[in-house]
Amino acid sequence: MFQPPKSTKYRKEHKGRNRGVVSNPGVHFGEFGMMALGHSRLNARQIESARRAITHTLKRTGRVWIRVFPQKPISQKPLEVRQGKGKGNVEYYAYLVKPGSVIFEIGGVPLELATKAFKRAEAKLPFKVKLIQRRVITDEGK
Repeated sequence: MFQPPKSTKYRKEHKGRNRGVVSNPGVHFGEFGMMALGHSRLNARQIESARRAITHTLKRTGRVWIRVFPQKPISQKPLEVRQGKGKGNVEYYAYLVKPGSVIFEIGGVPLELATKAFKRAEAKLPFKVKLIQRRVITDEGK
């Protein structure tokens, strides 16, 4: 299912803060994209669950691109262990979602099917999403 990052500079990271927005979100691979509207932390199981919901809805038509990768290590101490004695072990890896992040893209399907697939996937995710469409620039005026 999920493979951890191939190489990281350090095994564990500070918690940090999930602030800010993505300045220029857009669809780069497909025709429709799923854009996040809130801050959250997305782990590999949630990404895989949403991907399965999308592919199940599309029924072998079109193509799905996953635009995020969980690369931030999240550590956790075991249950019933007293505080101290160092930082806990890495429990899972997560992707820090900011508003405007494009999580998935779909190509080769009509708008109605893409909307249905993204609605199903939204139920698997811990934040609200919005469907965005690729902008097509034409030279009609020339």
